[in-house]
Amino acid sequence: MRTERKPTRLDRVFARLDREPERPALLDVPEMSRHRLALFAGTLAFYLAIVWAVLITSWLVRLDWQVMFFRPYQQWPEIHAFVDYYVVLGQRGPTAVMVAAWLGWRSWRQHTLRPLLALGVSLLLLNVTVGAAKYGMGRLGPHYATTIGANEMGLGGDIFPSGHTANAVVTWGILAYLASTHRTRQWLSAVSAVTSLGVGMSTVYLGTHWLSDVLLGWVAGLLILLALPWFEPLITRAEAWILGVRDRWYARRGRAVGTGRPAG
Repeated sequence: MRTERKPTRLDRVFARLDREPERPALLDVPEMSRHRLALFAGTLAFYLAIVWAVLITSWLVRLDWQVMFFRPYQQWPEIHAFVDYYVVLGQRGPTAVMVAAWLGWRSWRQHTLRPLLALGVSLLLLNVTVGAAKYGMGRLGPHYATTIGANEMGLGGDIFPSGHTANAVVTWGILAYLASTHRTRQWLSAVSAVTSLGVGMSTVYLGTHWLSDVLLGWVAGLLILLALPWFEPLITRAEAWILGVRDRWYARRGRAVGTGRPAG
């Protein structure tokens, strides 16, 4: 007497994916066009200009100190509770979970792994580039500043650029990058820009970042989104490899790929 193998949880997941034949025939994948390349170059130049302005202790550093001495959290204490919650929109853990849940649903509906892989690549670039800049420049934050009027660079800090701001730009901006229509992409780009700028200003209000930290964090996140088309071939190869592993997993168990039931 022959008994059939009991389906595992992984079997059921693959069966659900295989029952969804809704993958778009032509995915709208952004390309590194001339316009986008020029925008990337201009944004990179702006990034370097901000770093240089802080290094030479220019008017931007003086503005940092003026805002710090203004102490926004004392000027408007009634919004402190709201800002404490709003700034969570820039924390990597909660935002990554929320956006990954939405993109995971899209991957399931559209029968493609590209949304999740694009999110993974963008977060990896964020950790590498922003993390390296933070520790490389070693700037101290307002609460730990040592000399009034100084740029506080090279003192072992890790707040320049603002990680909250850069994370908000990348995490919410990836939704615009992956939008299925041009109009939706425009609306989501505006929403993500306002949200990330609000997150950055929230950190200035709370006194955890200089104003120039926020400005550089916003530009750093934008650079990652602009550079993503260069990584689209890598995302495509990674998706093909993962699906190939899935097909081989099916084949080893004598299952017909796409049917969710034993072959024959």
